[in-house]
Amino acid sequence: MNDPKDLTHLTSEGDLHMVDVGDKSVTTRVARAEAVLQMKKETAEAIRARTLKKGDAFTVAKIAGINAAKETARLIPLCHTLPIEKVDVQIEEMDSSTEDARFRIESLVRCEGKTGVEMEALTAVSVAALTFYDMCKAIDREMEVVRIRLIEKRGGKSDFLAEPDSKS
Repeated sequence: MNDPKDLTHLTSEGDLHMVDVGDKSVTTRVARAEAVLQMKKETAEAIRARTLKKGDAFTVAKIAGINAAKETARLIPLCHTLPIEKVDVQIEEMDSSTEDARFRIESLVRCEGKTGVEMEALTAVSVAALTFYDMCKAIDREMEVVRIRLIEKRGGKSDFLAEPDSKS
């Protein structure tokens, strides 16, 4: 467990605060995240055929993900407001040899800033996945968001690249 003195969002007295990034250098910050949804094959067919009563799940989820990335600082209390330059949300059906179907949502967020865009990328896929669920819940209440994770971060002091996931 981390020593409380090492936690960046705590003062020496233990109070929460937003980290001061004023002295950090502006660099290109990039993050990618993914979410995976599992659903009945019949649900996936309705999504592909664009026959859901609420409309086109692909388009609505992409727009929701983009909007979510832009609103991250309003949703996550200690996140900084960032000058986001790019948000991309892609949705693809995954190969599935099981009874269920899976869709993978990936976001890419980029900015020139003093702090990273990991939370924006994660928020984008989270809200896109929840929107997909909302669009389909009338026909599949057993649908699950089975994974949300950061897959890449570049810029700042350190980079990160997740190990390939054999469960994808």
